[in-house]
Amino acid sequence: MPNPPRDTLPPAFKRIGWSNLFAQFSEQMALAAAPLAAVLLLAAGPAETGWLQMAQTLPFLLLSIPAGLVADRASRRRLMVSSEMLRALSLVATLLLMLGGLLSLPLLAVMGFVGAIGTVCYNVAAPALVPAIVPRHQLADANRWLELARSLAYSGGPAIGGAIVAWTGASLAYVAATSLSLLSVVLLAGLGDQQQPTAPRRNLLQDLAEGARFLGGHPLLRPILVTAIVFNTAWFVLQAVYVAYAIQTLGLTATGVGITLGIYGAGMMIGAFAAPAIARRIPFGLMIALGPLGGLTAAAVMLSTIWIPSGALAGLSFFLFGAGPVLWSIATLTLRQAVTPNAMLGRVSAFITTATFGARPIGAALGAVVATRFGVEACLAVAAVGFLIQFLVIIASGVPQLRALPEAA
Repeated sequence: MPNPPRDTLPPAFKRIGWSNLFAQFSEQMALAAAPLAAVLLLAAGPAETGWLQMAQTLPFLLLSIPAGLVADRASRRRLMVSSEMLRALSLVATLLLMLGGLLSLPLLAVMGFVGAIGTVCYNVAAPALVPAIVPRHQLADANRWLELARSLAYSGGPAIGGAIVAWTGASLAYVAATSLSLLSVVLLAGLGDQQQPTAPRRNLLQDLAEGARFLGGHPLLRPILVTAIVFNTAWFVLQAVYVAYAIQTLGLTATGVGITLGIYGAGMMIGAFAAPAIARRIPFGLMIALGPLGGLTAAAVMLSTIWIPSGALAGLSFFLFGAGPVLWSIATLTLRQAVTPNAMLGRVSAFITTATFGARPIGAALGAVVATRFGVEACLAVAAVGFLIQFLVIIASGVPQLRALPEAA
């Protein structure tokens, strides 16, 4: 029987792709609506939005590893379904509090925390599920489509969420986000469970140690992990204060904030579409290095808004933050799936999610502290230093010397 064409991905993956699109769109609309509601309805400032960002990202630090253990021991599809349903319930609860006039900044943070629990479990299980459905030679193509979906969500979600908040208030934005989340659940519910490699049940600590040893001892995954930690910390130092900075210093409206955040997604889409052409022209390792370089350039552009307050410059910065790092996301996810044994993918994904996404609440808290003590401009400088460090880390490693995708361990 002949092999299918390389551009024909399995029907089961298409369900995952659409589910991922709706889930990402829902998440981005809610993430855009939350700080806008905090600033416009609850009179929050930069420090308060920083703590809100920390609450919305803290589950990545606390719960990614437990989610990874579950993903390697149970149905990854069922884990994704229940996780997305939990996030939908948190959105409904936020909406009811808002309509009842009971919403406060602490309650908004709590609901964001609960919703992020679902996001964590979904994000850990999805990369581990894809290799069970997609052949190895199509992993890069599958990951590119997932990144395109994420790019579309990052582009349209904040812009639509910001526009809805500006035109009708935050409640309708939460209605739309909830509907998209439920569509994601329906698509996943129709996907059959995939067979996972069976392995003897062992002590949880043994399983964790095995995953940690593999990740920490791998000469390619280790520097990628360190780079991602620093990148995400610096990124959320910036994200923690951006909405308040854009409104209070750059003079943007809620719609304008949503547009600048949406430009980030547009950059991701362009980068993802260009990825195959770029991959044909440069070595695999150099494509990975383009992500940290794009982040450093974007941080320098955002830093320049201190002296040249401009929404256009902020938009350019977010475009660069999207276009370069999306190449990193596609290439490093493909590398991880290719070199990691399938039975260990949940744990390895969990460690990477814990370290990288878990760096986000640390970055958000750091941004809140720096903004309180030294002002928002100091946050932009701290973020720029972080992006310089992450670029130096990856350049000093052996990753940029990779000519092609390496073989599995």
